[in-house]
Amino acid sequence: MPRSALSYLKAPLWAAELATGAKSFQANPIIGSPALNERGLHVARIRAAEKMADWRRSQMRHLATPEDRAAFERDGFVIKKNVLSDGDFSRLREELVEGTFEAREMRQGATVTRFVPLDRTLLERLPVTRELVTGPLFQGLLRYMASFNAEPILFLHIVLTDPSRGDQDPQTAVHSDTFQPTAKCWFFMHDIAEDEGPYTYVPGSHRMTPGRIAWEYKKSLTAHADPVVYHARGSFRATLEDLEEMGFPAPVSVTVPANSFVVADTHGFHARAVSTKPTVRFGIYGSLRGSPFAPLTGLDPARLPMMSNRKVGWYVNWLDLRERLGGKKTPLQPAGPMKPMDPVKR
Repeated sequence: MPRSALSYLKAPLWAAELATGAKSFQANPIIGSPALNERGLHVARIRAAEKMADWRRSQMRHLATPEDRAAFERDGFVIKKNVLSDGDFSRLREELVEGTFEAREMRQGATVTRFVPLDRTLLERLPVTRELVTGPLFQGLLRYMASFNAEPILFLHIVLTDPSRGDQDPQTAVHSDTFQPTAKCWFFMHDIAEDEGPYTYVPGSHRMTPGRIAWEYKKSLTAHADPVVYHARGSFRATLEDLEEMGFPAPVSVTVPANSFVVADTHGFHARAVSTKPTVRFGIYGSLRGSPFAPLTGLDPARLPMMSNRKVGWYVNWLDLRERLGGKKTPLQPAGPMKPMDPVKR
């Protein structure tokens, strides 16, 4: 079929994606249209997404303390230390560090990120882990910041970096995940030092200030043809000069002790700091992103008792099915059974 005819048939689908979380300026010529973005399409979407997220959070204030809500509003991220008692944290380490799990791995430059899906079946074997990840702090703060009272996807999360191997990890470039507010969290199993590639975040950059709106508008005019593929797909990259232009400070390192919980709105600018030595960072990771323009906070079938803790399994199975059907290759490749901090098989 000629390209023009195919484009004509796809046009209604591309238009419908404007009402969803679709973000690629490269894959969707309406989202990426310089003419439409010159008239304010991209800016209208990010403004609307922020307003709807604020509305949903106003209905969910009970899920976070006043102090945590204030920290989120100011900085875009929240740090909670000494989450578990010494005894519970010791039992958590016993459950996870020496356990053997079916793992998946994502390779990005010099970094391999290992994922173990925390689905219902696995959590039944891990009572201390289950109590932590289903508890009010973990679930409440993540849901509040994501602005959705929905079930997140959860993984054991091990970042293995060797600067001597591979190209630059794309996660070390300062970036925003998407145009809408969204949330990710990490519970750290050991201390995170400055030279171990800690998470970094630009305080206050989760908010659509006049400076950021102007920058987003400018970038939207050329993003469809940007040579950096992640940027073209809607995960905008920013230099330190860009941050200064927007009126934001430089990124700060989130160096925390073991037994700390960090939640961030990854619509704000963030990055993984460059590690200067081989490092292994082990934690529990959660992610929650909903429909940006939805007025309601819930309606997630995964919250039903018979469905709880199954979403991560559905997600991984969908990635595998998409690859088998000839679609995009899953970024989470099966790696077999292993202990979380086993060396990478290269």
